[in-house]
Amino acid sequence: MSQAGDLALMIDSQVPIIVIESHDERRVLALLAEIAVRQGLACHEWSAVRGLERGGLERTGLPREPRATDPEEALKEIAAAPGPALWALCDLHPFLKDAPQLVRLLKELALEHPRLHHTLVLVSHRFEVPPELSRLTARFRMALPDAARLMGIVRELAEEWARRNRGARVRTDRPTLEKLVANLRGVTEADARLLIRHAIFTDGAITEADLPELNRLKYELLDAGGVLHFEYDVPDLSAVAGLDNLKDWLGRRRAVLAGGEDPDRPRGILLLGVQGGGKSLAARCIAGELRLPLLRLDFANLYNKFIGETERNLRESLDQAERMAPCVLWMDELEKGLDVRGADNATSRRVLGTLLTWLSEHRQPVFVVATANDVRTLPPELLRKGRFDELFFVDLPDARARRDILALHLARRGCPPEGLDLEGIARATEGFTGAELEQAVVSARYGAAAEDRAVDTAALQAAVDATVPLSVTMAEAFASLRAWAAGRTVPAARVPSA
Repeated sequence: MSQAGDLALMIDSQVPIIVIESHDERRVLALLAEIAVRQGLACHEWSAVRGLERGGLERTGLPREPRATDPEEALKEIAAAPGPALWALCDLHPFLKDAPQLVRLLKELALEHPRLHHTLVLVSHRFEVPPELSRLTARFRMALPDAARLMGIVRELAEEWARRNRGARVRTDRPTLEKLVANLRGVTEADARLLIRHAIFTDGAITEADLPELNRLKYELLDAGGVLHFEYDVPDLSAVAGLDNLKDWLGRRRAVLAGGEDPDRPRGILLLGVQGGGKSLAARCIAGELRLPLLRLDFANLYNKFIGETERNLRESLDQAERMAPCVLWMDELEKGLDVRGADNATSRRVLGTLLTWLSEHRQPVFVVATANDVRTLPPELLRKGRFDELFFVDLPDARARRDILALHLARRGCPPEGLDLEGIARATEGFTGAELEQAVVSARYGAAAEDRAVDTAALQAAVDATVPLSVTMAEAFASLRAWAAGRTVPAARVPSA
């Protein structure tokens, strides 16, 4: 059944109040006008600026004196009007806060539905139904444009650009168009038009280079703020030294993860390991390698002092991630939001339940990369097979990886690694994390600059000698973590043969 048919069926079922949450208000009003014409209903609209007015085909758009801009006055006028009729009330939600009389007016209108035959449609980007109205209200979810409709919008706007440019054609190719359409899943038709217009009218072309900017604009249009962050300028896996097992695992699944269709599409991985070992960098690089937008869900900032708000923060973040699909969702410091042993045990368990349900049931192409330092605080339900496709352990880098990490950070800072004894420095940095190796390069650079010379082996060795690695200061914790990971996880780096 069509979307208009679904909404018409809800109206026919005598639901007195229908809530529609959507940023695309014009499309909602057009849909209501279409249904009103089909069913022979009067159609009216209300907003705090325009007041009550005839809607649908009878809306003139001519200047007039606003009528009943006060919501209480408008509801009383609705109660006195003949029915049956549709009444679209736009952005009524701010007026219902601490307004029991207004809520009561809505309830009386709903209770009088068998006599008045008025259907109230409350339209807003977000609407919290007062408890008094919950049993008298139904929610209708506007369908988002599918791939065929999105491709149709591309054609419409390409034709418009051609007319403005003397018949010139928009430059693109089929694979890029398919990626564009895939990246536009989850937005309203109005937002899709805005994004496609931006891509076409900027330079008359749709290319791969347009996709990162389109994803950034899509994120801003979705208003995905709070604990969910869009990560810009993510590198690819060439920026990560070592972790060969992880790279091989991703390589075998890359085609599907990058947008292919497969019923066994990988759902996510969990990266466990020592602090500073490169888990966060790996999460960023996975998105860069797959050329997908990266969203970071910071579990450390998830919690809210208000009851129920923490779970709501999580639900909204997961919903926004699905609307950004295909994408990579990086769940950072997972253990900080799921420690069910803490003082806020009840909230943590509700958050865990919400997350476990979503991990099992979500169908959108959202690839989860979760990172955690202290695996012992994670609940066992999260670690069982089926929640994540694989559990990788990111250990301290071996000598070869340490050499490569040093070379990467030197080159990134304009210090040629050629001529330096990186093999010797790598041997001397046994037990260093990737973060500690980076800081050694930074210290060596400053030390050499202070003496007005280039970074050399002596400067690197001096920086290394001045560093006490975390594997020494927290030796017991490191040993315990490694002992737990042995046999329970897959090493992210390939273990050297004896």
